Amino acid sequence: MWWIVALAILVIFILYIVLTYNKLVVLRNRVKDQWAQIDVQLKRRFDLIPNLVNTIKGYTKHESETLENVIKARNTFLSASTKEEEMKADGELTNAITKLFALSESYPDLKANQNFIDLQEELTSTENKISASRQFYNDTVLNLNNKIEMFPSNIIAGMFHFKKESFYEVNEQERENVKVEF
Repeated sequence: MWWIVALAILVIFILYIVLTYNKLVVLRNRVKDQWAQIDVQLKRRFDLIPNLVNTIKGYTKHESETLENVIKARNTFLSASTKEEEMKADGELTNAITKLFALSESYPDLKANQNFIDLQEELTSTENKISASRQFYNDTVLNLNNKIEMFPSNIIAGMFHFKKESFYEVNEQERENVKVEF
């Protein structure tokens, strides 16, 4: 009789380990998927930026510093090798694009250019999608990190070397108001 109880406890214990491990794998894969979704939107943004910069160049001959900052921020992101570097570079790029849009306010002809308007709408739509993707990513990271830290799943997470993921956080540059001077 005690063998049956011991066997039942062992089966329940093994089942718990398997289910917890599988849940951790699912959460880790969701984090990777959500990061990939951010990458898709960032790629879309990167594809739009050269067109936007070229459109603006024709109207703003003496505003090359702002345009160069956008290109530099884009290249910094493309050369990032870790997720944390990508997050930092993305914040810098967002800040540079915001300044670029603010710059356009001084050029009525540019604001009326249909190509610029279309690109601006596309980029704004993409920025909204990036923002939503960041929120989903952070929610998924929260679920994974909670599972890794909470008892008793933290024991299984430790046994199989699951690591906490970093949240997508706003850097200090993005927290500040954009200052555009002419």
